[in-house]
Amino acid sequence: MQSRSAVAIFLLLGIVWGSNFIYMKWASEFITPLQVVIVRVLFGFIPVLIYALYKKVIKIEHFKYSFHFFMMSLLGTTVYYYFFVKATSLLLSGVTGALSGSIPLFAFLLGIIFLKEEKLDRRIIGIFIGMLGVIFISKPFNTNLFESNLEGIIDIILGSLIVGSSFVYAKRFLSPLKIHFAALTTYQLGFALVTLLFITDLNGLTSITNDIHVFLGSVIGLGLLGTGLAFILYYYLIENLGAIAASSATYMPPVVALIIGYFFIGEEIDLIDCLGTVLIFGGVFLVNKKK
Repeated sequence: MQSRSAVAIFLLLGIVWGSNFIYMKWASEFITPLQVVIVRVLFGFIPVLIYALYKKVIKIEHFKYSFHFFMMSLLGTTVYYYFFVKATSLLLSGVTGALSGSIPLFAFLLGIIFLKEEKLDRRIIGIFIGMLGVIFISKPFNTNLFESNLEGIIDIILGSLIVGSSFVYAKRFLSPLKIHFAALTTYQLGFALVTLLFITDLNGLTSITNDIHVFLGSVIGLGLLGTGLAFILYYYLIENLGAIAASSATYMPPVVALIIGYFFIGEEIDLIDCLGTVLIFGGVFLVNKKK
């Protein structure tokens, strides 16, 4: 029964996370990247807060660790989301999703550098294979690279690097605190929301309501489901199956993004994009493979 539930959650997470890229792309046509981020965080924060209150895990004494919550809000939410939105506004949503598959590779590489328990071993081969996939999708042989997709590629790689660093930061500074995941997620999104309210120009934000599909996609798809529900489900997997098994859920979104982009949006995804995605998957598999 538990295995069936896990499979269902894996599939649901893959669809929800993989759909985020097209929602971000649609929203970026009406509002600025920071405005897309604040919409996502606001409506993602609501279900997470409700869940945390239901579980009764919010504690006043936790706020003595506010600096760590703030850092996680930057690395794991605000800055990472911003770069992803910028990338999706410049690249095909399917390609952006495929490149996001490099997140576990960056997390492992940074873990080697900053975590004592992570050692340099044969898994480094996975890093090279995964990065080769990133290079394939980036198409450095394309003569129009510098005119079209270089900025978007840099944005998605920076975003992947930053969110990869958030896993390392959380493992080093937050895991030892033994705070319930629902509380940690609430603090992370809450601090991100406060930061965004200070730095985001809200003028023109209502433009997103000009298209009802984009508005609902941003609020429900990107916010409530793609952020709020996804956080809850992902950490549920971590709590019940362990971090290694749960991390395999990150394999699916790039494939879902490519499928949505090609079959439902009509984006041109070529053989090189598919080959690059396979290489990224292969690299992630080798990095997470048990010794």
